[in-house]
Amino acid sequence: MDLKELLLKDAMIMDLKATTKEEAIDEMVSKYYDIGVIDDKELYKSDILKREAQTSTGIGDGIAMPHARDKAVKRATVLFAKSKDGIDYQSLDGQPTFLFFMIAAPDGADNLHLQALAALSSLLINPDLVANLKKATSADEVQKLFSDAMDAKEANEKEEEEKEKAKQEAAAKAAAETANSADKKPFVVAVTACPTGIAHTYMAEAALKEHAEKLGVDIKVETNGSEGVKHLLTADDIKRADGVIIAADKKVDMPRFDGKHLVNRPVTDGINKSDELINLAVEQKAPIFHSEGGAAEAEESTEKKSLWSKIYADLMNGISNMLPFVVGGGILMALSFLLEPAVGSNSQWFLFFNHVGNYAFSFLIPVLAAYIAESIGDRPALLPGFVGGYMASQASASIVASKSPAGFIGGLLAGFIAGWIVVGLKKLLKNLPKSLDGLKPILLYPVLGLLATGAIMYFAVDPVFAIVNHAITNFLESMGTGNAVILGALLAGMMSVDMGGPFNKAAYTFAIGTFTATQDGALMAAVMVGGMIPPLAIAIATTFWKNKFTEQERQAGLSNYVLGISFITEGAIPFAAADPLHVIVSSVIGSAIGGGLSQLWHVNVPAPHGGIFVTLLANHPLLYVLAVLIGAVIAGVIYGLWKPAKETATENK
Repeated sequence: MDLKELLLKDAMIMDLKATTKEEAIDEMVSKYYDIGVIDDKELYKSDILKREAQTSTGIGDGIAMPHARDKAVKRATVLFAKSKDGIDYQSLDGQPTFLFFMIAAPDGADNLHLQALAALSSLLINPDLVANLKKATSADEVQKLFSDAMDAKEANEKEEEEKEKAKQEAAAKAAAETANSADKKPFVVAVTACPTGIAHTYMAEAALKEHAEKLGVDIKVETNGSEGVKHLLTADDIKRADGVIIAADKKVDMPRFDGKHLVNRPVTDGINKSDELINLAVEQKAPIFHSEGGAAEAEESTEKKSLWSKIYADLMNGISNMLPFVVGGGILMALSFLLEPAVGSNSQWFLFFNHVGNYAFSFLIPVLAAYIAESIGDRPALLPGFVGGYMASQASASIVASKSPAGFIGGLLAGFIAGWIVVGLKKLLKNLPKSLDGLKPILLYPVLGLLATGAIMYFAVDPVFAIVNHAITNFLESMGTGNAVILGALLAGMMSVDMGGPFNKAAYTFAIGTFTATQDGALMAAVMVGGMIPPLAIAIATTFWKNKFTEQERQAGLSNYVLGISFITEGAIPFAAADPLHVIVSSVIGSAIGGGLSQLWHVNVPAPHGGIFVTLLANHPLLYVLAVLIGAVIAGVIYGLWKPAKETATENK
């Protein structure tokens, strides 16, 4: 598949009407929808905005390449759009953007599609092509410019291959005769990768190659894109290299670069600061990378991160791996409770669903601890993390006789303790003879890591936090209505502060911890109510204040009815990103009121997920629904009245 098949004439906008970044995205997404490239505007736009939230795809020099790969895309396509006056697209160079290439890739895009997309990215490095595209007046002219550029690129690549072959033959001949190290060109290796692996990955590759040639440096670039790893660096490549460049926004295979001068930067630096990265690598001014110390030491050897950033990343690794157990086990438990009145508590159907759900729940704390530890100390930390988390989940796992396990608090500590113990062991044992390297992962790390983590958990963490957790449980069980309302309002409000971020996760995790410790679903009701309200508030506002929203926003608002009742708070994120003040404040107010009402009415929902679909499991199903409705209406009305009207809203009807 070549670029002509991707750059469709009917997918071109030669005179973009938009004047803002948001309008430009809306206009291009609508064009895709109108010609049948996508069948779900909201899903595709949501993924476009998620990518923009990571790093602007306005790469500079008047070019933007917004891209997404999802289920809404029916066929791989590149939409070309051109703005006459330029748009402030928040580009990396701060300059207006004139040329837009919106890349749509199907969820299961094959290698041919992705290779064509990579080719497009590399062509845009050519300044002559960019200049001619800015002058183009028709879709035919755009297609011809790309066709000519592709032909020229293929001819150049063929010529370069022939030159490279001749160079290798000459080098081999010269090496056989004499080795003249004074004439040896510098050699560096690089890895480029971005989260979606479609555009920036290949643009960084092309930019690094182009600038390396100008600087007289040989370079080999490994790309880690959606089509997989290409041009894999061999052990010999890495050994010969004067330095290593990592231009990536996602995790790449790092241990192989141990002992090399390594510069680690975002993928956009690979595009815009190629000379700087190459010079740092060639002159060996970058720090020497050491992989022996695990994730923590790897970070220290490249880019410094704040302590909170490290802790949050480690914590999120544990929570993200734990959530499938929460949702899967919780829903099966909820189904068992739904079946119990009809089939009885001794029925095999009830026992099957209930036991399987409980089995999944029994892994929550061990998995949480294990993957916090793995994030800190890499794979050797999994074993002590799992065992430490298991000890925290067991009532008899310490020297203190207590019916209350250390629980979630103990599990969190177990993860961090196990991770940092393994990091310490790696540093402590790094000077052992090389002949003992094979024993470290299979004997020394597992035994010493488990021994140290187990001792700390058994003699310190479990005894202390068993008592603390028991006290918290007693407090929650004896808490009066007034305090319960305040706590419910606080947790529900936190669910709306960042809609899936640390505040949201902290409130949800606290409710899960209380539920597993007490089997009381009161706080689960509060966070469920709080999490449903933001998308429902968006839906209400876009329904009753239509003149304040664009057509795209009104359609997205309709989908938020479904997302809201399904307890998918993230449906409100695109609106919050575009208008954080009005959306977040109104949502927090509505969620806090709804969560407080759920506690005032003593609503209890013994399920960790499900939204409105687990209503029948609540002890007061009508009051549960009423708390959601009241909070959503209040938040929706505040948002609808407070949000200023958009002049462009009426134009898009």
